Amino acid sequence: MTSIRRLTPADAPDIARVHRASFDDRLPWLSGIHTPDEDLAYFRDTVCATCVLWGAFEGQTLVGFIAFRDGWIDHLFVAPDKQMMGLGTRLLDQAKAVQQRLRLWTFQRNDGARNFYERNGFIQIDITDGSGNEEREPDVLYEWGE
Repeated sequence: MTSIRRLTPADAPDIARVHRASFDDRLPWLSGIHTPDEDLAYFRDTVCATCVLWGAFEGQTLVGFIAFRDGWIDHLFVAPDKQMMGLGTRLLDQAKAVQQRLRLWTFQRNDGARNFYERNGFIQIDITDGSGNEEREPDVLYEWGE
């Protein structure tokens, strides 16, 4: 059985681990941009300080998380072997329950994420060449809500 609970900065090592596993699995052409230590510092010092985080757990093991703030989803990642089981939707519902409108960016080539967000009511509102993101990867802006 999977449980959902709020995350704290103490969860940062597990958050960084899930992020890296999912990111590298879905976006292998972008793997290695950051080291594991950089990932940990970013999630501990930036994401945990600016976002509300919820995690999906199997027992004591974090298998997915969402990080959101006022009007934005900054991160939603599920471990590769736990995808397509409804965890992403459960995590997304945490943000939808407290936000009237949400926006997020995802990469154009990330078909799995794009299909997921579109199935969950997000609509594409912009598309870019990627010149504005760190990875220089063409991306898509989605929006949900009022």
